[in-house]
Amino acid sequence: METVHVALPGRDYDVHIGTGLLAQAGALIAPLLQRPRVAVISDETVAALHLDTLQAGLHAAGIEMVALRLPAGEGTKSWPYLTQAVEWLLDQRVERRDVVVALGGGVIGDLVGFAAAILRRGVRFVQIPTSLLAQVDSSVGGKTGINTRHGKNLVGAFHQPALVLADTGVLSSLGLRDYLAGYGEVVKYGLLGDAGFFDWLETHGPKAAAGDMVARIFAVRRSVEMKARIVEADETEQGERALLNLGHTFCHAFEAATAYDGARLLHGEGVAIGCALAFELSARLGLCSQEEPSRVRAHLRAMGMKVDLADIPGDLPDAAALLALMGQDKKVIDGKLRFILARGIGQAFVTSDVPPQAVVQLLDEALQDKARR
Repeated sequence: METVHVALPGRDYDVHIGTGLLAQAGALIAPLLQRPRVAVISDETVAALHLDTLQAGLHAAGIEMVALRLPAGEGTKSWPYLTQAVEWLLDQRVERRDVVVALGGGVIGDLVGFAAAILRRGVRFVQIPTSLLAQVDSSVGGKTGINTRHGKNLVGAFHQPALVLADTGVLSSLGLRDYLAGYGEVVKYGLLGDAGFFDWLETHGPKAAAGDMVARIFAVRRSVEMKARIVEADETEQGERALLNLGHTFCHAFEAATAYDGARLLHGEGVAIGCALAFELSARLGLCSQEEPSRVRAHLRAMGMKVDLADIPGDLPDAAALLALMGQDKKVIDGKLRFILARGIGQAFVTSDVPPQAVVQLLDEALQDKARR
């Protein structure tokens, strides 16, 4: 087991990374508990795979567990299921001193974290992320929330977990598509601030995708380290933390355009496409050489990932409509979109100085290419 410490004064916590952590969950969670009982919220798919293992690990430490299973999918990250989760936790007599456990991917982590944030004005919660995307990104940093008809993650709170258990062994239960969607967030870390990590991924990324556990643990640990250091410097995204949104301004528009239909586009796939477009836009604006977006695309293609709008099945709105969807993004300030662009691999920065017409032209050409295929 490897550990990354997130050093936030009064809200610090550890992220444990390694295999077999579900079986050790009781021993790891016990120091947080005032009474030997936890309330676990998961989704039906994850619960069928991993809830029994978690329960056995908790029982080994004498901890009682009650559990709620919600439907799988992005649609669960919504008002009705937030209400269901909160009411269920109240039914279970969860007190402010108790611990709630989120067992699942990013949807469950975000939803349960938000429920914990508002329940009795804040109870502690533990993240047990079961997808690669959640292990490297959404489980760390305290962003919680739900989607609305206006866009993704527009209602939520910053509420740091008390502990994160990233059991890399559970990644073997993921299909290749889900693993690669999470890999979109892993690549993001190399692109935004660590060119050496991107170099490592070009060599070792295929090994990790094939199941090499040493490579998987390193990829998760390095991603978590990078996110932890950024969160420590800017917990509530007033400045540097916005770098973590590389690719996300595009991604959130594509997710909204596909009605959050995971059959068409998973979040990490949208991030990968968004990163490729962000580097292409950077090159067109003269910020980096054309070799940089070409290298980004080449690696994503080599991994078998989605890279372009043409890789999203079905129709998409026109470029102007996609730009309008970006206007609902949380990164809008004074009506101006903030983009994360790059001067090269590992050299991302935040800017509002992007001509809208350059974005429209980029998207229009991508849509034309999609129409030709």
